Amino acid sequence: MKSTKSMSGEAIAVPSSIGKFSAPIVMEPSERLGTFESVHSDNEAHRVGLLIVNADDWGRDRDTTDQTLECIDRGAVCSVSAMMFMKDSERGAEFALDRGVDTGLHLNFTTAFSAPGTPTRLIQHQERISRYLGQHRLAQVVFHPWLVSSFEYVAAMQRDEFYRLYGTEPARLDGHHHMHLCSNVLLGGLLPPGTVVRRNFSFQPGERNLVNRLYRKAVDCRLARRHRLVDFFFSLPPLALPGRLERILALARHSVVEVATHPVRPEEHRFLMGEEFLRMTASVRPPFIPAAERPSIS
Repeated sequence: MKSTKSMSGEAIAVPSSIGKFSAPIVMEPSERLGTFESVHSDNEAHRVGLLIVNADDWGRDRDTTDQTLECIDRGAVCSVSAMMFMKDSERGAEFALDRGVDTGLHLNFTTAFSAPGTPTRLIQHQERISRYLGQHRLAQVVFHPWLVSSFEYVAAMQRDEFYRLYGTEPARLDGHHHMHLCSNVLLGGLLPPGTVVRRNFSFQPGERNLVNRLYRKAVDCRLARRHRLVDFFFSLPPLALPGRLERILALARHSVVEVATHPVRPEEHRFLMGEEFLRMTASVRPPFIPAAERPSIS
């Protein structure tokens, strides 16, 4: 797979996993909008905006897949990130392929694989990684030399399984509990160059301490050298924070913004299925294809 140039200085074409949601988008250098921090400089030009609402944990279990599919049919969710070797991974892949759901790989280093027949060796290596990452909240920042082979094996097995289920290499990757950004993954070069990779959460100055924000920005700048990134990334919650969604939508009018959601959570599912969300996001969401016009599983 070809590597990509940095977004900090040159224009790059967005891969189909992002661009197909609307008219073709060119990832040109963009200026910082509002006060949220970006990997771009202050004097960069505007770009076409887009809001990508991505549902995580696709295929984790039947409830997660079914609740997410309802939001896709509603037009509230644009894409999903699929977990491999989980209870509903194979069924989720069938839905995604038959209904044209845009799907990336949700790398999982922390939650036990639950699919029947998962290789014992894979389970053992993931358990080693999970124990380490769960020891301390800063464990992901520290490169562990004795776990290099475990990280390589667990990541490679999930990429291979994605290829088996979806018939293609993942063009877009993120991570369960955001562990695709841990040091062993980044410094080990385990994310294929040229792919779309989820960046760190975007924060306003003051929302996190300075060291935290500088570390996150350094990671994003490193990602941008090898991968394609959206401008800003947020979680859907907290839903009750006044003005928060409006600020995100304002960014999406001129920048590519990803919002991650978990529709299996009742409060998020209700919000995504409601009229208010569809009304507020109508101008920045990708075009919706009604369920009746999509292929269906027999």
